[in-house]
Amino acid sequence: MIEQHQLGSQGIMASRLGLGCMGMSDFYGSRDDEESLRVLDRAVELGITFWDTADMYGPYTNEELVGRALKTHRSKITLATKFGIIRDPNDPQKRGINGKPEYVKSSVDGSLKRLGTDVIDLYYLHRRDPGTPIEDTVGAMAELVKAGKIRGIGLSEVSEETLRKAHAVHPLTAIQSEYSLWTRDPEQNGVLQACKELGIAFVPYSPLGRGFLTGQIRKFEDFDADDYRRHSPRFQGDNFRKNLDLVAEIEAMAKRKGVTASQLALAWVLAQGDNIFPIPGTKRVKYLEDNAGAVTVSLSNEELTTLDSVFIDGPAGARYPEHMMGALNG
Repeated sequence: MIEQHQLGSQGIMASRLGLGCMGMSDFYGSRDDEESLRVLDRAVELGITFWDTADMYGPYTNEELVGRALKTHRSKITLATKFGIIRDPNDPQKRGINGKPEYVKSSVDGSLKRLGTDVIDLYYLHRRDPGTPIEDTVGAMAELVKAGKIRGIGLSEVSEETLRKAHAVHPLTAIQSEYSLWTRDPEQNGVLQACKELGIAFVPYSPLGRGFLTGQIRKFEDFDADDYRRHSPRFQGDNFRKNLDLVAEIEAMAKRKGVTASQLALAWVLAQGDNIFPIPGTKRVKYLEDNAGAVTVSLSNEELTTLDSVFIDGPAGARYPEHMMGALNG
């Protein structure tokens, strides 16, 4: 069973390894709700009880799916969802960002209804609204804590400055950002260190490099026609081929150690601090079970240094298309 650790400093407990549910409903090709429900049931059996969703996944359909599983498992789950990114169900490619206090309050009620629960354990602002002071958004979220609708406040993809401003309004439980062997921004922008200093949990999403670090992706054509990764710079052309060389080194090291590439990559993330709770996503039971094995993998200082050296120059390509990069680290 995966151990439970304290998530932040507000008394919330969570499994050290979580589960990102986004890909079950959106962005990564075809969906199979029944298989996804089997994944969620198996996650509980393994002790992976820190689940992550958002209202914009679908939009809305991922919260509804997670809500189906919660009918059986709610008392065992540390539930995280997010608001702030707006999508039009009639044109899901359109994006907007809203962090206005009145929107905060209406969004939480929608999520509570879709999830079929009375309280959300961790509620994130998905992206900072540049038109709304972060103090106003977090102030409204603090009112939700007082009202008993949420237990903890989180932010996603924010700068250290924004983090500190928000934490001064109400103690933050968690910061979520992309973080993995090939995405090291939180080390470089001060966010990881600020979380340690302030007692805030850090929740890496895409800790397996959107599946690339698993070694399961070999060619661009492996992606479904509607898979988001077809539009990601790291998965295109020469970048794709160069990044395959990095994965080959992880695979070789994993083989020598007797573990899978996924387990090695996740073990590296877990080794970066006790306040780190990665949430690898999957919609297949076999990959969930493989990921769970990462918590038993110990890495020596030499092995950690070797892995760092493989990625010293970083991967080829930006982590998002240019039009999406502007919403990060606000």
